[in-house]
Amino acid sequence: MNLQCDTLLQRIRWDEAGLVPVVVQHAHSGIVLTVAYANEEAVLRTCALEQSVFWSRSRRSLWHKGETSGHVQRVVALSIDCDGDALIYHVVPQGPACHTGNTTCFYRSASFPTLHALAQTIEDRDVRRPEGSYTTYLFNKGTDKICKKIGEESAEVIVAAKNTNKHELMSEASDLLFHLLVLLRDQRVALDDVLAELARRQQQ
Repeated sequence: MNLQCDTLLQRIRWDEAGLVPVVVQHAHSGIVLTVAYANEEAVLRTCALEQSVFWSRSRRSLWHKGETSGHVQRVVALSIDCDGDALIYHVVPQGPACHTGNTTCFYRSASFPTLHALAQTIEDRDVRRPEGSYTTYLFNKGTDKICKKIGEESAEVIVAAKNTNKHELMSEASDLLFHLLVLLRDQRVALDDVLAELARRQQQ
């Protein structure tokens, strides 16, 4: 890696503060784990240790990822973009990248854009309660009705699976997810919190 770094350092276009943005990407899955900054010393330390080292703009000091938590990131390759003003650390992480305990700092991103959009629509129906809306009907009926629908839809998912009917299963699963999102809104549980819990379990 040192030879690669020697060549790479000559190509980096540092900003006025002597920094370059670093995208940290999982070397196997391709998932973007975090974005940080590095100065020349941080890049040199990264090459020497083969672990992620950054420059903390808030603390104004070097930041060796995982030095205290143990969640180090083994760097297997470095890449530089065409303009020389951004780097990628390709890493194999030894634990979560995010201080929240999530695999990636982008766990609240639109990984599930359709679900997020639907959750927003459901929230809007709850707030406005437009007449003629099925979602309004569910909220007006209350938790018991919503839970009953989830029970019904769960049973229909099971039947579709037992029938080995992929189209029917897709349709019933969509109904189940919709009613689950309605229940989450009814109980004031955020979709992002559920996704964060899933991400946490992924580490187990």
